[in-house]
Amino acid sequence: MQVDADPFPSEELNRGEVSEPRASASMILLRDSGAGPEVLLVQRNPQQSFMGGAWVFPGGATHGEDRDERATARRELEEEAGIGLPGDAELVRYSRWITPAEVSKRFDTHFFLAEAPEGVEAAIDGAECVDALWIRPVEALDAGARGELMLVFPTIKHLEQLAEHESVAEALVTARARKVAPVQSRVLVEGGVAQVLMPGEPGYDA
Repeated sequence: MQVDADPFPSEELNRGEVSEPRASASMILLRDSGAGPEVLLVQRNPQQSFMGGAWVFPGGATHGEDRDERATARRELEEEAGIGLPGDAELVRYSRWITPAEVSKRFDTHFFLAEAPEGVEAAIDGAECVDALWIRPVEALDAGARGELMLVFPTIKHLEQLAEHESVAEALVTARARKVAPVQSRVLVEGGVAQVLMPGEPGYDA
């Protein structure tokens, strides 16, 4: 997949020793609509040095007080979107992505899938995140292609998978059956154009 020379906005490509990825987690929150499932995206503050202006799933780095990755995902959803999930809410492990070694600031991110409480709406504090929206995955992808939403590579790939589902229940059933293994893409830059390669694609192991 060829993208702009900066597939991870505001991030410098690593020119030296590979940095260690920091543990983190993100929440993919879904709700049903008449046209199919909608996903919650939040827009990071454009003034932030890391992915400023990008539309992403609520998430962030794991802190010492977090019991596990699920606790991180819950906390970040509440901090960034003002949404607290009930204690018995099911969080299904969906994927695990590791930032490419070619990027300076790296994360080892666990993504979790959950159904939104009925009638819940996001409440953005305007600091770390400045906006939020519920949107069907295919509509988010189309908006990204038109340049209306800044989407980073991992978000795009997750939206492509989520777009295959016709209901939240179907997405959760599929997620429960997934075998989650770490995914680490590669970034190759030639002539000012970055090519992001997924494991198994031609040139990944070169």
